[in-house]
Amino acid sequence: MTRIVGVDVGGTFTDLACFDTETATFSVAKVSSNRGDEATGFLEGLRRFGAISDLSAIVHGTTVGTNALLERKGARIGVITTAGFRDVLEMRRRDRRETWGLSGDFVPVADRDLRLEVNERVLADGTIRQPIDPDEIAAAVRELLARGAEALAIIFINAYANGANEHAALEVAKAIWPNDYVGCSADILPEIREFERASTTALNAYLQPVVGDYLARLEAGLRSEAYEGSFHIVQSNGGVMSTATARRLPVRTALSGPAAGVIAAAAIAEAAGFSNVITADLGGTSFDVSLVAGGEPALSAQTTIDFGLVVRTPMIEITTIGAGGGSIAHVDAGGFLDVGPESAGSRPGPVAYGQGNTRPTLTDANLVLGRINADKPIGGKLARLDVEAAMAAIAHHIAAALGLDVMVAAEAIVRVANEKMAGAIRLVSIERGHDPADFTILPFGGGGALHVGALLETVGLKSALVPRYPGITSALGCIIADIRHDEVLTVNLALDGLDPARLEAPMQTLARKARSIVETAGLPVERIDTQVELDMHYVGQTHTVTVPLPIRDGEAVTAEMIRHAFEIAYGKAFSRLLPGVAVRIVTLKVAAIGRRPAFDLKALAPAAGGSTADAARGTRQVWFAGGMTTTDIWARLELPVGSVVHGPAILEQPDSTIVLEPGLTATTDAFGNLIITRG
Repeated sequence: MTRIVGVDVGGTFTDLACFDTETATFSVAKVSSNRGDEATGFLEGLRRFGAISDLSAIVHGTTVGTNALLERKGARIGVITTAGFRDVLEMRRRDRRETWGLSGDFVPVADRDLRLEVNERVLADGTIRQPIDPDEIAAAVRELLARGAEALAIIFINAYANGANEHAALEVAKAIWPNDYVGCSADILPEIREFERASTTALNAYLQPVVGDYLARLEAGLRSEAYEGSFHIVQSNGGVMSTATARRLPVRTALSGPAAGVIAAAAIAEAAGFSNVITADLGGTSFDVSLVAGGEPALSAQTTIDFGLVVRTPMIEITTIGAGGGSIAHVDAGGFLDVGPESAGSRPGPVAYGQGNTRPTLTDANLVLGRINADKPIGGKLARLDVEAAMAAIAHHIAAALGLDVMVAAEAIVRVANEKMAGAIRLVSIERGHDPADFTILPFGGGGALHVGALLETVGLKSALVPRYPGITSALGCIIADIRHDEVLTVNLALDGLDPARLEAPMQTLARKARSIVETAGLPVERIDTQVELDMHYVGQTHTVTVPLPIRDGEAVTAEMIRHAFEIAYGKAFSRLLPGVAVRIVTLKVAAIGRRPAFDLKALAPAAGGSTADAARGTRQVWFAGGMTTTDIWARLELPVGSVVHGPAILEQPDSTIVLEPGLTATTDAFGNLIITRG
């Protein structure tokens, strides 16, 4: 038997998907997450599929790195840098937390007394003007250890042009440092842009002990269960990497869990015939939105996890707001109702969970409105949700403060949350030149389908596509995702008069390095594809555009090919070119992608036979648009292919609940998805 399991550990629930490649059967599980001891929920979920030792592969999407950055709970790190550049992490780009005003604060992840300077210098052309003094490096390393540093980042100026000084310093440090948590910018991000390189390298060190210790606990737990299969981690770019790579480059896991969801959403949409979708992942703490155009998820070269915490590494472009099911509703000092960003998380969770929280959440509001079945909470841990406690919390904290009826107050909480979610969708669509009417929204996470109907109407989207298992989508993405490794190198070459060999040589070197990492990752692949991109601009410009090179196997790179590709990319981004202005190639980027065997999504489809009537579960009173409405209740997973359901309706399943507002219609397609349209 060959079974692969995808595991997504979120703030509230741990979601798991298991696919048996021999029988083409699919099963899911959902258990509560244990914040601070995620390994417990991880192993408990795996046991839902039988003996862990019988599994062949596990792929994990994790938020451990994300949470460590957001909560500032990384390691105590030391930095060794070039004399005169001690405060790069603190100065950043001279940006401010608040655009207007003179107040604000920022504390870098490395304290100033743990940022030490040494005498060395590499010029911008790669010439070494001053080599390192090994004794000076050794003294700095010992001083940082004495001051309590747990991980070390070596960041020298212009190391992107020549990493020799950094590598020499790294060898000195490794001989002294008591663990493996030591690295240099030339290995982590050999790319121009002083602050971004420093920030990414420092944050990698900041996460190494956290992610490394977490993976060690998981691997120890798996060994205790006699598991001998492979274990891999999803990266922020939607690809899969080995745990060895994850330990070395934990900064690449910063958006691991959400990225897996986008990969699954793109695959589900493509199979169902939708090329343009906006994914909407609503979990317990956050609402994550991403845009997939033409079947391809949008990739970004860098992101800011929190103010001043810049990570420059390829990742799926995801916009996150604090509006999850556990987000707390409150009346602010100005008397206005708001939802989030503070969350009740999994502990204590919503008021209705009965675990000590007394402030109402978005989940409590949906429960009071009748949209969530109190007797069938997702996850299966609780027997029943406490509707009365949720209602009392809304009455005390919201209704009384605003002078509203408790039901109107609950509806107001949902409407405010919906508007915040709609704003995030507009940010990734309208504000980037896309018409929402051309896109289908694909909700997932435990709560996404609760709000999809309202978002469909509010934003003016074309339709909605609800996956067969919305709450398990990110776990499914772990199974689907290809193996991927990215390499980057600043080359700084003028396009005019370019000798293609000066680009071809480093391109082949990076490709070989990336392919070797994919080949040794430990998961079977059908083939390995190589993608090449260049970051380019007109001379005099600061920012670059990413230019994909359409290179076929055996084809040589030419200056004409590069110029044509640049003009296409630049014209698409800015709608005009600058004739007569010289063009420069700044950075070379190479990705090796190991294509895993295709996953047939028909494995998720409903079993043949049955009728729509068999899925009917009667009616109940649900609050819509200011009043109670008699609403049909359906067992979603029992709806056969071709079923048509008209709103108002509630479709229930173990991992999620789908709310179908009045005026909307849902149809079950051949893959078990629900396609929701107006009328």
